[in-house]
Amino acid sequence: MDDCLFCRIIKGELPAKIAYQDDLVTAFHDIDPQAPVHILVVPNRHSESLAEMGDADSESLGRVVAVLNKVAEQEGVAASGYRTLVNTGPDANQIVMHTHFHLLAGKPLGPMLSAFIN
Repeated sequence: MDDCLFCRIIKGELPAKIAYQDDLVTAFHDIDPQAPVHILVVPNRHSESLAEMGDADSESLGRVVAVLNKVAEQEGVAASGYRTLVNTGPDANQIVMHTHFHLLAGKPLGPMLSAFIN
């Protein structure tokens, strides 16, 4: 998608601090971090949300999990722990309509949803 922000980052058309990239997945630092470590891991093939993905996406989704673990190790947070989060659709506050996984770490994050529920 020509106008998708994440597709443009994946193609190298927009600047980003890339943490990892291969033929299926790209990981890059969030420009508005919500934790000391905040990295987005995105499948390279465009899909608007996790709800659109299915059996045909199993390889890239499996790679996403492997990359989340790899990036956590690279960032030095694998042992202390990290949170992964996927917002799916407008009610979940998905802002960029390209499937993406948040890796949040670098400090105690508290109860699961405390930062997201008023």
